[in-house]
Amino acid sequence: MKFLKYLLLLILFVVGIALLSALFIPKTYEVKRQVYVDLPSDSVFSFVAQLKNQGLYSVWAKMDPNMKVEFEGTDGTVGFLMRWDSPNDSVGAGEQQILGIDEGKRINYKIRFLRPFESESDGWMSTRADASGSTEVEWGMTGSMPYPMNLFLVLMDLEGSIGRDLQNGLNNLKGMLEQTSTLDPAEEGASTSEQNPQS
Repeated sequence: MKFLKYLLLLILFVVGIALLSALFIPKTYEVKRQVYVDLPSDSVFSFVAQLKNQGLYSVWAKMDPNMKVEFEGTDGTVGFLMRWDSPNDSVGAGEQQILGIDEGKRINYKIRFLRPFESESDGWMSTRADASGSTEVEWGMTGSMPYPMNLFLVLMDLEGSIGRDLQNGLNNLKGMLEQTSTLDPAEEGASTSEQNPQS
């Protein structure tokens, strides 16, 4: 009986420390990563502005090649909506919608996660011409978690996990675009049609 009493006190102490710590942890997060693509910025932007193309380089899209994907509207324009649904809990279900476009520079979108848990994040991709003729591509996400759920920002290491996925996706994007730019026009068309069955 005494053991159970001490165990209960220990649990309460740990929970109390966790709740106290959460008071000093930021409730918002921002994760962003960059990569340089050896192509002109206008051609890079025209590609990343199409949400359907994320299926070709996004790590999350590749977690379940058989997930159900639906589109609504005109891709590359404000209001375009992409929905996904997968039994894989790492992918879950949700939607992504274009909210704003600064032509040739940045695309902003809202990400709504429906499963395995409900949450919202703001995302963006931006391009900037480099003096060398290459293009800096930035991919980022920002969001918030109310107290005491903000404790998970540290426990889950969102900066590290999301940042790793963003960087891997950007590396995929860089490799794909630079490889495609070296193909002959006929080969390029064939490669695009093979890689993007959803278009």
